[in-house]
Amino acid sequence: MRVAVLDDYQNVARDLADWDALPASVEFFHEPVGDPGVLEPFEVIAAMRERTPFPRSVLAALPNLKLLVTTGMRNASIDLEAASELGITVSGTGGAPGRAWQPTAELTWGLIFAVTRNIVSEDRSIREGGWQRTVGVELSGRTLGVLGLGRLGAQVAEAGRLFGMDVIAWSQNLTDEAARAAGARRVDKRTLFAESDVLTIHSVLSERTRGLVGAEELALMRPTAYLINTSRGPIVDEPALRAALHEGRIAGAGIDVFEREPLPVDDPWRSVPRTVLTPHIGYVTVGTYEVFYRETVEAIGGFLGGAPVRVLNGG
Repeated sequence: MRVAVLDDYQNVARDLADWDALPASVEFFHEPVGDPGVLEPFEVIAAMRERTPFPRSVLAALPNLKLLVTTGMRNASIDLEAASELGITVSGTGGAPGRAWQPTAELTWGLIFAVTRNIVSEDRSIREGGWQRTVGVELSGRTLGVLGLGRLGAQVAEAGRLFGMDVIAWSQNLTDEAARAAGARRVDKRTLFAESDVLTIHSVLSERTRGLVGAEELALMRPTAYLINTSRGPIVDEPALRAALHEGRIAGAGIDVFEREPLPVDDPWRSVPRTVLTPHIGYVTVGTYEVFYRETVEAIGGFLGGAPVRVLNGG
């Protein structure tokens, strides 16, 4: 049995789980798989979140594949229906370790501080021999807008209140009761963009949310406002956001997720001003990876023993 562990960018997967417990040959891939054909010999593939897509065309080109394990219990880049039709079992894993706060919520605040207090540019200034070149923005007394007040959004809202911010929120199904329970005030979409000093996105990517933040919404934002996205790149109209940043129509942005990942070397994001960019690391922590890889090994062992666990399809 051959197992491929994909997109192990940091070369840590081998040390974070007991792969030797499997009666299989395990190969780790540290770079994105450009040609899915290289995966043809493998009976089992372990995928890291949505880094490598598995549409019907790719699954159909892998005749030996019997088990596809994705980290997490949801992966929009896997065609579950096609996997079932092709006799491929798809299993998932748990996510973040069982602690109160989610790693992505923590990173959200890292990006908020980085853009509002100019941490990256001041660090660069010191290394270049300079000193105090910017004036930061205090958060207390300002308005935090949360687009998507689910578990992550609620955690970000909680921290905003601790920093003395007025928290407002909107999503397509948000109720006044749910907003109050999270310590926020429900507003309409227009008000969310017009009144937020910091607007942070925590919606799940779907057909309803793709392009949800476009040129019209960005035009409502104040020139002193900041946008944070640690959710999914396609929720935002990227060309419209880049234009707003280049033209100074908003003060800045902290972006962890992109339409194309990894970013191509010549991607226009790499030269956009007023930004702090991170490479989709909201969930990339030791605790999360330990859960991901330990339960990946468990899922593979269960499948090989005839007792698949956490099955996501009817494969």
